[in-house]
Amino acid sequence: MAELGAGSLPLGGDPAFNYQEHELTERLKRLYPAVNEEETPLPRSWSPKDKYSYIGLSQNNLRVHYKGHGKNHKDAASVRATHPIPAACGIYYFEVKIVSKGRDGYMGIGLSAQGVNMNRLPGWDKHSYGYHGDDGHSFCSSGTGQPYGPTFTTGDVIGCCVNLINNTCFYTKNGISLGVAFTDLPPNLYPTVGLQTPGEIVDANFGQQPFVFDIEDYMSEWRAKIHGMIARFPIGERLGEWQAVLQNMVSSYLVHHGYCATATAFARATETMIQEDQTSIKNRQRIQKLVLAGRVGEAIEATQQLYPGLLEHNPNLLFMLKCRQFVEMVNGTDSEVRCLTIRSPKSQDSYPGSPSLSPRHGAGNTHLHTGGADSPTCSNGVTPPNKSKSHSGAGSVKYPSASSSASSSTSSSPSSVNYSESNSSDSTKSQPHSANSTQETSDSEMEIEAEHYTNGVVESSSARIMNGTYKHEEILQPDDNSIGNGVTADEGYNNSRQLCGGNQAATERMIQFGRELQALNEQLCREYGKNATHKKMLQDAFSLLAYSDPWSCPVGQQLDPTQRESLCSALNSAILESQNLPKQPPLMLALGQATECVQLMARVRSGSCSFARVDNFLH
Repeated sequence: MAELGAGSLPLGGDPAFNYQEHELTERLKRLYPAVNEEETPLPRSWSPKDKYSYIGLSQNNLRVHYKGHGKNHKDAASVRATHPIPAACGIYYFEVKIVSKGRDGYMGIGLSAQGVNMNRLPGWDKHSYGYHGDDGHSFCSSGTGQPYGPTFTTGDVIGCCVNLINNTCFYTKNGISLGVAFTDLPPNLYPTVGLQTPGEIVDANFGQQPFVFDIEDYMSEWRAKIHGMIARFPIGERLGEWQAVLQNMVSSYLVHHGYCATATAFARATETMIQEDQTSIKNRQRIQKLVLAGRVGEAIEATQQLYPGLLEHNPNLLFMLKCRQFVEMVNGTDSEVRCLTIRSPKSQDSYPGSPSLSPRHGAGNTHLHTGGADSPTCSNGVTPPNKSKSHSGAGSVKYPSASSSASSSTSSSPSSVNYSESNSSDSTKSQPHSANSTQETSDSEMEIEAEHYTNGVVESSSARIMNGTYKHEEILQPDDNSIGNGVTADEGYNNSRQLCGGNQAATERMIQFGRELQALNEQLCREYGKNATHKKMLQDAFSLLAYSDPWSCPVGQQLDPTQRESLCSALNSAILESQNLPKQPPLMLALGQATECVQLMARVRSGSCSFARVDNFLH
């Protein structure tokens, strides 16, 4: 934030000032989108520390008045802005209004480098540049001026524009450009204003108000020039080579995010190869759908069965999944508590066993609950439609292995058929399905919305679209509303505003799960040392229980379905990495690298890069 000095108001003390600061921030973001103010703050006011003693500041350090003797040029005084102009601006602009020309109107508006003498008007010394009001001359690091523009006086608005693309500067008067004043400007210049005679007063506008000159139109002209230059860049004889690379990148992107049918069609049209078989793609896809639906317990079990050892070797990922499972229990969406919402009170004590939360357990130890023959059982909430047990354990769910062929059978147990084919386009049919039927599933039912990346890092968003209609409530298809336990998706949604769906047995199960989660955290601390991220994650999750309405509490954002997306991406990447496939799509890595490269070049004085944002070229 800009420095505060004499005559300024503290942020938070004046609602009008706070509103103006907000407006300023928004305008600066719009004008200079490539600037990261945490690294290179923009000028927002004059500096009370970087001025000559004859300069007085007021009105939030935006008004400058002269308080010296004004007898001769030795009484000149200047002030610099709080920060230099960031190179990433590309084009920078500020305006100064002449409130009063004072006795003689010996005023200079311009730029100067750090360390330039402030007992002088801008333009008189090396690395100092100014446009003076008394004679209309421009001064370029010299005491001798050159004819440039008209004089200016009380009521006039003088603008100064620094073009960091070609290192030039021009001025405006009352919204009209006066033409180029300086060329070959050095970097890191500060907006500067100087006064010399009593009564001189000026106000600065660094973006606090709309500018008189249409700087955005000028920026648009340069943006069009840069884009045209990029579009005309010669590709030459390497066009075919680049096309092949891009096609492979697109194909791997589609496969990464589970767009199975689209990837197949694209590969056929471009004659490219898909590096992962369709069964593996759909296995990952189903796991992603479970996470995005809040059924994290089932996602954990599916991962353990399909990819044995993956979570054993990724204890941090397992802990993240378990923490998210606890949050989904609070939400009432995880199957651990959903299966309890339809049970009778007499069966509430039918959970004699506790789940092993150790990262050491493998696929053969995935059934979190065992029950007697007289009561329904849950394996992460999947309730079999009858009381019989399959050879693999009560209520267990079988998944095709990651390496199984497309024609292999999934499982003969009723629950297996219910889950494995719940996403199939033929799931309403009464006869059992084979794994072949899943390969015919359309993209509109199967495909998961891709994550958003910035510089190759997942970026969550509050709104997602899958095939034009995606919503979090719709991530399970209509044929999958039962969710394997008799509770429809609509019923679960209506109960979502009650802790664990409003069921006492589910709440008790959640509390027990929380104790086990704490035990897992302690075990990980013993084996791997303390982890601040795990501690914060656990505290945030447990804090939900301290509020009567967790959804409206300070940590309630955890319950937002969009919070599942980053975890879904992390799990998907871990699965891909375990199969010796890229954990991030090469296309997103290339875009992230290009974005970072452009931003880096903009920060090191390649001004044109400020108008070459990668996002502008994605259609």
